[in-house]
Amino acid sequence: MDAQAVFKRYEMKYLLTGEQKAAVLEAMEPYMGIDAYGRSTIRNIYYDTDNYRLARRSAEQPVYKEKLRVRSYRAADPGDPVFVELKKKYEGVVYKRRIQTLEREAGEYLAGRRPAPVSSQITEEIGYFLSFYTGLAPRVFLSYEREAYFSKAGGEFRVTFDENILWRETDLSLQKGIYGTAILKHGQTLMEIKTPGSIPLWMVRVLSREEIRKTSFSKYGNAYTEICNREKGELNYA
Repeated sequence: MDAQAVFKRYEMKYLLTGEQKAAVLEAMEPYMGIDAYGRSTIRNIYYDTDNYRLARRSAEQPVYKEKLRVRSYRAADPGDPVFVELKKKYEGVVYKRRIQTLEREAGEYLAGRRPAPVSSQITEEIGYFLSFYTGLAPRVFLSYEREAYFSKAGGEFRVTFDENILWRETDLSLQKGIYGTAILKHGQTLMEIKTPGSIPLWMVRVLSREEIRKTSFSKYGNAYTEICNREKGELNYA
């Protein structure tokens, strides 16, 4: 599997109704096409400390924030390739670094029981991250169904639509099935515009016409909020 390993771009998020999604798709048709992954169910395992230090930091909306996850684009058997991804955001710009390894090796590597699958600048960055945030371990499994589109004109402008976003704290394995607690309301879609620079005029026009506004939305952050709310409820009940 050949795949891009380094990303630098702006990522803008929008919550759409069914009608708004249909309008955007219609406007996209002359300009965008389904990418190589097409429609897929993305599975992620997010790593954090036992007190969710990374999630808490992200919720404060700092100038700089970062996260670590393991991702696959289908149910991953032990010998299947997966991605270890280090994602950082600084002053609105997203920097993503990732390496590919096997599913059975990813967890051992991040737990320090196996050396890095390759020697590179990216693995050095991941190694520093693991040493800086002590006690990192799998905390949340998060999945969603994605439609991904690329620009027919070339370049790095991309649009994705995510639905059926689910999270759970058990069965933290990319080999397991898809289930969990839903984050989006019924009929909602999370659209992400990913671009190294400006948004094409045709997209600006449809966003304006359909009154689609940019929002601050973190899938992992929403899962963490739900975890906190549940724990507060349990304490109040006790």
